[in-house]
Amino acid sequence: MNLDKVVCNCLNVTNGMIKDAVDAGASTLEEVQEKTGAGTVCGACLEEVQRVVDFFVKERE
Repeated sequence: MNLDKVVCNCLNVTNGMIKDAVDAGASTLEEVQEKTGAGTVCGACLEEVQRVVDFFVKERE
């Protein structure tokens, strides 16, 4: 996965930033939103953010 790819255009949140949030203990979309802000402005990226969160949570297990 390209960690530099922007997932949330509103706040310029990348896959890497989501990975960092998961590595720091976030396990849900809501926890990642608290740490990164991803998906909290227009919401257009919510499905993609959820997919990336799920990917990194599964990888962490």
